[in-house]
Amino acid sequence: MNFNILRSIFLFCGLTLAHSGVNTTEMNPYHPDMCNLLKDFGAMTEKVKSMETKLKETEIRLKETVTRLKDSENQILELQSKERTKIIFSATAGRGDAHIGPFNTDIIIDYKKVITNFGNAYSPVTGVFTAPVAGVYYFTIFYHGGRSYSHYLRIFKNNEMTVITSDHKTESDGADNGGNAVFLQLQQGDQVYVSMAANTYVWGADHTTFSGFLVTQT
Repeated sequence: MNFNILRSIFLFCGLTLAHSGVNTTEMNPYHPDMCNLLKDFGAMTEKVKSMETKLKETEIRLKETVTRLKDSENQILELQSKERTKIIFSATAGRGDAHIGPFNTDIIIDYKKVITNFGNAYSPVTGVFTAPVAGVYYFTIFYHGGRSYSHYLRIFKNNEMTVITSDHKTESDGADNGGNAVFLQLQQGDQVYVSMAANTYVWGADHTTFSGFLVTQT
């Protein structure tokens, strides 16, 4: 109980007893009741203060819970947004029986026949894939070619070569096939494309492909 309240109660009760005289039998019968009321009032005041403290603590915990719920909601919305982001493409050389190359310089192969292009991140005009969101992507290339020239394809991330597939000119077989794949971590706007080395070639039929998709956003 609050010390000030106790002091007031005892002071009041003491003054009451002193005023009534030494002979307690002559004390006003209402005075003890008043003292008890004051004691009860003091105890109730302490209970109210205790309840106020608990209510404040509960309010703080509720605010913390609301904050955590909002954070969880934001995380769920972010995950749902990532789930809805679908970036998938697949294209072939699309030149029928014609071959691509050889040229006297390196070129970017434009895979003209688009099979799938969710997100429109691949351009059949330039042959370049541009990452619309940051994330980890998976890319594959395959080629088919004859024995008359070498084959040498490379997947580039911006200006950086990542993986290669190649075969030397040979007279021992009629055709060659090759391919490779790579996971790449890209930032928004990064570009990925397939470069064919100078003095090499591939057949332009649907055997020669370039594909990729978003694995996960980062």
